[in-house]
Parts: sequence; structure tokens; C-alpha cells
Amino acid sequence: MRTRRIKQVAAVAGLTLLSVWLGQARGDFFCTPATKVANVNGGITTMGGCISADGLSLYVASDRAGGYGGTFDMYVATRASTQDEWGSAVNLGPTLNSAAWEHTLNIAPDSLSLYFSSDWPGGSGQMDMWVATRPNTDSPWGKPVNLGPTVNSPAWDLSARESADGLTLLFHSQRGGGLGGQDIWMSTRATKNEPWGQPVNVGAPVNSGANDGEAVLTLDGLALFFNSDRAGGIGTDDLWVTTRRTASDPWGPPINLGRSVNTPATEWLGSVSADGATLYFASDRPTAWGPCSIYQTTISPVVDFNGDGKVDDAEVRIMMENWGKGEPLCDIGPTPFGDGVVDMQDMAVLTRYASGKVVDPTLVACWALDEKDGTDVSDSAGTYPARLIGNPVWRPEGGAVGGALELDGVDDGVMVTFQSGLHQGAMSVLAWVKGGRPGQVIFSQQGYANWLAAEKSTGELMTDVRAATRAGRPLCSKTSITDGQWHRVGLVWDGAIRTLYVDGVPVAADVQDSPKNAYADLALGAGKALAPGTFWSGLIDDVRIYNRAVKP
Repeated sequence: MRTRRIKQVAAVAGLTLLSVWLGQARGDFFCTPATKVANVNGGITTMGGCISADGLSLYVASDRAGGYGGTFDMYVATRASTQDEWGSAVNLGPTLNSAAWEHTLNIAPDSLSLYFSSDWPGGSGQMDMWVATRPNTDSPWGKPVNLGPTVNSPAWDLSARESADGLTLLFHSQRGGGLGGQDIWMSTRATKNEPWGQPVNVGAPVNSGANDGEAVLTLDGLALFFNSDRAGGIGTDDLWVTTRRTASDPWGPPINLGRSVNTPATEWLGSVSADGATLYFASDRPTAWGPCSIYQTTISPVVDFNGDGKVDDAEVRIMMENWGKGEPLCDIGPTPFGDGVVDMQDMAVLTRYASGKVVDPTLVACWALDEKDGTDVSDSAGTYPARLIGNPVWRPEGGAVGGALELDGVDDGVMVTFQSGLHQGAMSVLAWVKGGRPGQVIFSQQGYANWLAAEKSTGELMTDVRAATRAGRPLCSKTSITDGQWHRVGLVWDGAIRTLYVDGVPVAADVQDSPKNAYADLALGAGKALAPGTFWSGLIDDVRIYNRAVKP
């Protein structure tokens, strides 16, 4: 029975690590909160948001006044540089717009072809895909041409998008033969001068039994964004991303872009900038502008590998230790998702952030403990201020990083009102400590578990955070932390592996199912029951919580 259980655990760990290794969106990136694009929105509905490769033109479909009589007309907004705001959107004129529908428009990477969908006469179905071309970007658009019955079907065919080399066309369709009500399809051609070939379904895991569409391929072909109403989302339709290591590899499991982008409303994908750093999309979230507007979000890599709030030599060292490997933590270039190997492209991205201010929304809380007096303890992440209990002493010059807090081991500590679940994904808890005795606790959640503690007999680092199942158990190291020296200790759970760290070195690890999701206050320097003997005697400094797996 024990052998079978070990094999099952190994299989679970291997599957989780494999999904990371294959180059999926790995939690090494984040999306900033979405903001409405200035000057572009108008009317009741504005959709699309397709940016040109040079970043100077943004194409949208809108029902605003002043069109040519159709429900939607096509417009373009321009700007002089990527640092400027967009100008007002201008109607593309009667060659492209009519009294019919013109929408789901997309500009080709070379800016010489404009794809859109319309119910114009002469099509193959209810809504066909069309393309207008021009010889150069200074010329007007020519008369649109239907993509033909090979690509179009009797059903709705929408949102054609051309790959960077012009040889692949992605679109979504309600035609038969798919996995769900609406699927993403792909057509290819050998050269730009040849017609598009017979479409094939992109298949799982990109398509599902739900509705999937608006596929956007990054210029390197390694990331595919799309929207879907599949299970596991936040709203009616959410934005998702899947990645692959090379253009010949299969797509990995799609990852939801999260609550900084998705809402309980509907999000429709627009485009991603050429550098992969800005995502444009439409949403019907509540707004004074109307029920549907264009938004944007910035996609950034997480560059603070060791979770100390800085990008410095420590990150360079971690990157060099993984040079030539597929370590997901360091695979941040080319932005935003890397390419499956740690190399000069990753170092170039890291260099851009060196010595600058670190913006990391995965930081849940940080108590720097740099105060000089008083009983209030600030959280630099801004969410969970705390208060002192007992009579701790501030040591402004005595910390491992700036100041520190000295505790007497009797009744001193820090209490944090914290009614959030910490175990809904990967997480890390880190702290600097000095002193302490066996049995004393560094960090706990009241009534639940001692997250970081000194084992009661030996003073070795341990944690009592465990799975909610019968398999849950404490994890103990063989490394003492009560020798009177400064130590940076940490607990990291990456979704499968639970690891204890001391001074940047993993000292214990095991496979552990998701810990119990407790909602209770936190204590720094005291045990889960505030019992005598569990209060820390010594110094504590720079306590941090992340909702990702860091590498201390």
C-alpha cells in the first residue's frame, strides 16, 4: 500500500512539474489592473482594439453616430509614438463600411491586409470573413474581397487573424465539426500569394465543449490569447492564454488571466502589442461610457525571484545557476512568457529592471518592521496593517534589512487581522529571524497552524501547514535556526511541493496536497494559540507573504 502511495505521489508531482516545464504561463508574469483606453471609445458599443505591429494604429468597431447606416462601422485611432495617447477614432470610409455589419476587424502584422467579418451580399454564410488590402501603408484600402467558400462556411465565421509570417490564419466559427458551440480554427498557405487552405480545428486544450474564440497569436507564435466561457472562469466570457516552447510543440493547458483583467461581466479579446507587453480587449463591465468599451492591461514578468523586494545580484546569481536550463522562474524573456530556456534574452529583460522600483502584485503583505515607535505596524503592500501585543522593542538600526522588532519570549508579538484564504494557489512566507529557542514560533495563523517555527526539541526549522486530508503532516528540517545568528527562513508551496528554506538553501521538502484554506488572523512571533513557550525571544525582521512560489 505504501509503495503504491509513493508512486501516486510521484505521478502527481511529475505531472505538475511537467506542466511548468513545457512552457505554460507559469505564474512568472502578471497583468496590471485594466484601464479604459482614452479617446477611442464612443457610442453604446466599441469592440475590437486591434493594434498594428508598429503600435501606432488601433482599429475598432463601433456603433457610434456618424457611420454609414450599419449596426457597426470600422474605425482607426492613431498616435505619433507609442508614448503618446491615442487620437480620436476616425471612420475608415465607404470603401470598407456600409449599411451592413462590419466588425471583428484585425490588421495583419505587415499592416497591408485588414480582415473583418460582415453580412455583406455575396458571402457563403450568415457572417463571412473579408479582407481589404493596400500596396503600402500610405495608400488607401482597396475594395474588400470575400475569403471564399474554402475558408468561410454557411455558419458565422469571425475574427480572422494573420500570423507574423502571413502563412497561418486563425479565426473562430460556429460551423459543425468542432468541440463546442464555437471553436477556434486554423487555415494555412505555403506562400502569401496562394489562397488559404482548408481550415482545421485547433483542437483541445485550446478548444473546449464551451464557446472559444477571438484567438490572438503573439508574433513569435509561442503564446495564444483567446476568450472563452469554459468552466473555471470569473465571468460570462474570460480571457485566457496558452503557451508552447516552440512553434512545433502542442499548446499547453490554458491559464485564466485573472481578476486584474477578467470580471463577472464579459471580456472579448482585441490584440496584443508586438512586444507582448500590452493587451487590448473589449468589456461590457459597468461603466459610464456605455455597455462595451476598449480596455488595456500591461503584461509584466515577475523579476524579484527571491522575494526580497529588490532586483539585484541575487537575481543574477539565481539566473546564472539556471543558465541553459528551463527553470520557469528565470524564463522571463522574450517577454512576456519566455521561450523555455534561460539565456541572454532573459538576462536582457532582468537588466531593464535592475535597481529600479519593484512592482509585484503577487506580494500579499510585507511587514518591514522598520518603525521607530508606537504600536501600529505598517504593511508596505497596503492591505494588512497590524498592531503590537505585549511590549516589543523597536530596533531601528538592528535589523537584517533596516530596522527590526525585538520580542521578549513571554507575551510579545504582532497581530494581523487577516480574513483571507492563503491556499488558493502557490504561496510563500518569508522572514528574517535572530535568536529564539526550541518550540518558539515565528509566524502562525490563529487556531490553525504554526507556519514557521523552531522544533520543540532541537530548534530546527519546521512547519505545521499541511494538507487537509489524512495525508497531511508536519515538515521538519535538520537545520537549527536558534543559534543566535541572523537567518532568512521561508515556507514555499508551489501547488504540489512544500519546501522549507534557510538562508536561500532548501532544507526540507515533500509532496503535499493543497493545505487547508483557513480564514483567521495571523501572528508574528507567537504560536497559533498564543500559548506560553511559543512566543519568540529575539529579533524578527522583514516578514513577507506572496501568492506565488519564490526562490529565497
